[in-house]
Parts: sequence; C-alpha cells; structure tokens
Amino acid sequence: MKIIRTSILPFSGFSAINVLGILFVHHGVYLSNEMMNHERIHSAQQREMLYVFFYVAYLIEWLVRLPMRGNAYRNISFEREAYANQRNLHYLQSRPWYAWRQYMRRPAHQRNNQSR
Repeated sequence: MKIIRTSILPFSGFSAINVLGILFVHHGVYLSNEMMNHERIHSAQQREMLYVFFYVAYLIEWLVRLPMRGNAYRNISFEREAYANQRNLHYLQSRPWYAWRQYMRRPAHQRNNQSR
C-alpha cells in the first residue's frame, strides 16, 4: 500500500484515509500494525467492489445511518468490519469475499434500545 504523508488529507479528526488503495496520513501519525491492517481491510473491500461501487455504497450507508442513534461513521458496515478485525493481523488471509455484509445489521446497542 502506498503511503502519502500530507497536511491536506485526511479531514480534521481523522488520522488516515484510504483512497483507491493509497493511504493519506497526517505528518507525525504513527502507523501501528492495527491501523495498517484496518486500512488493508478497506483496500480489500474497495477491490472486491471495483472501487466506485465501494464509495457509492459507503456514502449511501452513511446517509442512511446519519439519523440513527450512535456514530454514523462507526456504524457503517465497512468500518465495523475493519474495526472488528484490525487486531487480527491474519484476517485478510482467511477473509471471505464481501465479509462486510454480515456487519450491515444494526449494531447491538441499536437493537437492544429498540425493544424498550
């Protein structure tokens, strides 16, 4: 994965952003093994969705999750898969295609609060 250190990307509040398999990182940000694995998971998601469909789906899911309880960004299925598996440095070796789909269901905190 190509890494570009820049002060322009990513947006405020984020350490890194993966665009078309290129990682843009702020100067001085430490790239831990977990962070790199998180971004590699995003690269796998992007490739399997031919890049453009990944970004369309990501935007649509973010818009759908905006009015829901919780953090819309953290509840996007692509992010949930990456965060759930970023510590498993061997995850990509056994990751099934389209694994992010299993993370599309509402997060547990949203399901539990709905039944009250």
